[in-house]
Amino acid sequence: MTQRDGWISTAIWWHVYPLGFTGAEPTAAEGPGPGDEPRHRLRALLPWLDDLLALGCNGLQLGPVFASSTHGYDTVDHLTVDPRLGDEGDLDALITACRERGIRVLLDGVFNHVGREHPWWRAAVAAGEGSVEAARFSRSDRSHEVDGLRVDVFEGHDALVELDTGNPEVAGYISSVLAHWLERGIDGWRLDAAYAVPPAAWRAAIEPVRERFPEAWFVGEVIHGDYAGYVRESGLDSVTQYELWKAVRNSIEEANLFELAWSLERHDGFVEEFLPLTFVGNHDVTRVASAIRDERHHGHATAVLGFVAGVPSIYAGDERGLRGLKEDRIGGDDAIRPEFPRDPAEWPGGEAYRAYQEVIAFRRRNPWLVGATTSTVDLSNTAVLLVAAGSEGRTARLALNLGDESVTVGGVLVAPHSWSLHE
Repeated sequence: MTQRDGWISTAIWWHVYPLGFTGAEPTAAEGPGPGDEPRHRLRALLPWLDDLLALGCNGLQLGPVFASSTHGYDTVDHLTVDPRLGDEGDLDALITACRERGIRVLLDGVFNHVGREHPWWRAAVAAGEGSVEAARFSRSDRSHEVDGLRVDVFEGHDALVELDTGNPEVAGYISSVLAHWLERGIDGWRLDAAYAVPPAAWRAAIEPVRERFPEAWFVGEVIHGDYAGYVRESGLDSVTQYELWKAVRNSIEEANLFELAWSLERHDGFVEEFLPLTFVGNHDVTRVASAIRDERHHGHATAVLGFVAGVPSIYAGDERGLRGLKEDRIGGDDAIRPEFPRDPAEWPGGEAYRAYQEVIAFRRRNPWLVGATTSTVDLSNTAVLLVAAGSEGRTARLALNLGDESVTVGGVLVAPHSWSLHE
C-alpha cells in the first residue's frame, strides 16, 4: 500500500483494551469453563462506535481479543476469541457494525511468544527435547528450563515462551493467522513486541499476506532503536513512535519545549520514509492526564498529537480526561485499563473531549498534515510556534504557551497556559 495515498493517510484510531474495557475476569480460570456459554462482552463496544465517530475518529484499534490465560498477551489460540469476551459471532458483529459506519479495524497480534497453555507448547513438553514440536520454540544462550524444556522466555516472564520465528513452520503459522482475520474483514494488525522479532522474520511472514491483501496495514511495536531501518528491513508499514510520546509528555510536564523540538526534528526524518503511529497514551503507560500534572496543559498534548505528521491513535478514556498510574506490581495495569460503562452518556465529554474534537476537526480539514514537516519559531522553554509545511505551499501553525504570561510567538499572541491552531 502507498501510505500517503491509501486509506491509512486519513485514519485516526480510537484504541481500546477490550478485557479491561468490558470488565472481563482477570484470568481465564475465573471465566467461562469448557462447555460454558461465552460472556459476549465484546458487544459492549457497539454503543461506543457512534461516540468514536462523534469524536472524529474513523478507526477502532483493538487490544488482544484472542484466547489467553490472563492479560491477553499470553495467547493460547490465535483463531479463537477469548471466552471472557465472547465468540467469533461477537467479533463478527463488531466488525460488521464498524463496516456499516465506515470504521476501519486493527487487531493486536502477539507472535513473538505464546502462553504455556498454547497447544504447541503443550505438544513440545510432551514430545521433549530434540522433537519437531520443540523446534517451534526459540533456544539460545539465555534459555532456561520451563516445564522440563530449555527455552527462551520474553523479558524474564516464564509464562511467555518464545517462538522460533526463523522456523519456516512458525512463519507459515503467523502468515495464516494474519490472513485468516483479514479475510474476516479487519484492515490491519498491530504486532506486539515486534522489536523482539528479527526483521527478516516479519518479512517472511508478511510478504505472502500482502500478495492477497495489498491494502492491509501492519504496524509493529518498537520502543527504541532505528525506527526507519526496522521498517525497511522488516517490510512493516509503520512502528510505534515512542520517542515522540516521551518527548510530548516530558517537554510539557517539565516545561522544556526544546525536548519537543529535538524530537520533532527526528520525527521529520522518520516521516520521509514511513508514517509512524503517534500517540500520547496507550494500554502500557501511565495515563497522560496523570503524567502531565497541570490540568491546564493537558490540551497542549492533545494539540501536538493531532498536529504533527503520522497516524494518530487516541487511547480510549484519554478524551475524557481519565487518570491512572501504571505500577510495577501484579495488577499494576488495572488503573490504566478500567471498565467502561455500557452507555457512553454515563461518561459525558468535558473539556478534554472538546479539545480532542477541535484538534481532530482541524486535522480533518487539513489531511495533508499526515506527511508534513514541522519546524519551530520563537522556541523557548515554555512557548513555541510549530509550523507544519506540506506540498504546494500549504502551511498550518500550532502555538503553545506553558507560561504564566501572554506571549507572542511567530506573530501569534497566546494567552497564559493556552494553545491555538491556525490554518
